[in-house]
Amino acid sequence: MATDVNSTLEEALRLGEMKVTGRLVDASNATMLANITHDTMSLTCIYKPIAGERPLWDFSDGTLAYREYAAYILSTKCDFHVVPLTVLREGPFGEGAVQLWINVDEKIDMIEFFQRDSLELRNMALFDAVVNNTDRKIGHILPDVAGRVFGCDHGVTFHFEDKLRTVLWRWAGNTFNEEELSRLEAVTDYLKAPSELEGLLTSDEINALGDRVNRLKESGVFPLPSKDWPAVPWPPY
Repeated sequence: MATDVNSTLEEALRLGEMKVTGRLVDASNATMLANITHDTMSLTCIYKPIAGERPLWDFSDGTLAYREYAAYILSTKCDFHVVPLTVLREGPFGEGAVQLWINVDEKIDMIEFFQRDSLELRNMALFDAVVNNTDRKIGHILPDVAGRVFGCDHGVTFHFEDKLRTVLWRWAGNTFNEEELSRLEAVTDYLKAPSELEGLLTSDEINALGDRVNRLKESGVFPLPSKDWPAVPWPPY
């Protein structure tokens, strides 16, 4: 049933008529709030057009939108389920990443929440280590009203150099459990055959992804903060 629902939502995100209704002014790149209608369905989403991206000196290849979509693919295919439903499509300002809006539980104190020892946050920390997330801020953690925990803003991921920056260091040095090792193995298996990532990331980034996962499996533990670069994004929220 969940698969059918996701398929219906994905079809609506890909094919529905999009109308931009606002802009998130605090975002460093063009980030639009939009409404998509398809048949009898109406969805709120975030639309990030490639045309509104600012060049980044350390991410000179590819686009933020492609990396956003690559993060969603890996999250879905390898059983992390961290990234909300995301598609690539044309919109009013050209091609971009379109992500389903998450209704965050406004009653939650995020300063307290992100410090919890929860399986959902631990899973997100592992996902960030896999995709080499350089920008896991508190505000990029989205606990929804149904009790699930999602993460957003994965445009600066998959760099071929280690650049992990996150607020989720609680489990640094902890041994992976069986489910976590299974997810790492799922990434290795996924990379054995040609995949959608090849049209979204460079070959260096894909090779680095495989190498990074192998190192994680060999170490058997969550990575420790690096001494060579800032371990926490700034500002952290």
